[in-house]
Amino acid sequence: MNSTNEPGARWAAIGPRDELKSLGGLAFLQNVVNGVYPTPPIAELLGFRFAEAAAGRAVIAMTPHLGHHNLIGTVHGGVHATLLDTAMACAILAMLPPGQGFTTLEFKVSFIRAMTADTGEVRAEGALINLGRTVATAEGRLTDSAGKLLAHATTTCLILPLQ
Repeated sequence: MNSTNEPGARWAAIGPRDELKSLGGLAFLQNVVNGVYPTPPIAELLGFRFAEAAAGRAVIAMTPHLGHHNLIGTVHGGVHATLLDTAMACAILAMLPPGQGFTTLEFKVSFIRAMTADTGEVRAEGALINLGRTVATAEGRLTDSAGKLLAHATTTCLILPLQ
């Protein structure tokens, strides 16, 4: 049994899969953005927040810190990838009706500029490209507060019923 102090315990307590089955993706994401539901455990771990959710669009925001740095003194590429993967997946999720979910089949990230603890707030914006019956695609852009591109990505997700 999870302690309420354990990371992710609040998330587990809301039964996110059950909520998605009844609400659908966009309403669920808007509840996360608006603080009705807690952020998922990965957001707690990395320190990002869900800034916006609309049909076919999602924005994730974060201010990198030294805890995100790798051996060479820049933010680890896995942080970039996680922010972009989350934003793109949520752009797809925002289009799914109650009872449908997804899983990522593949994604590709291209790194453009380094990010450090001095970068300030960054935003990963995901946008739906195509939503089919069984496959969806989305693209993402990670930018700094001046709008400079740090990385961009694409994803392909399999649409499936929630169990």
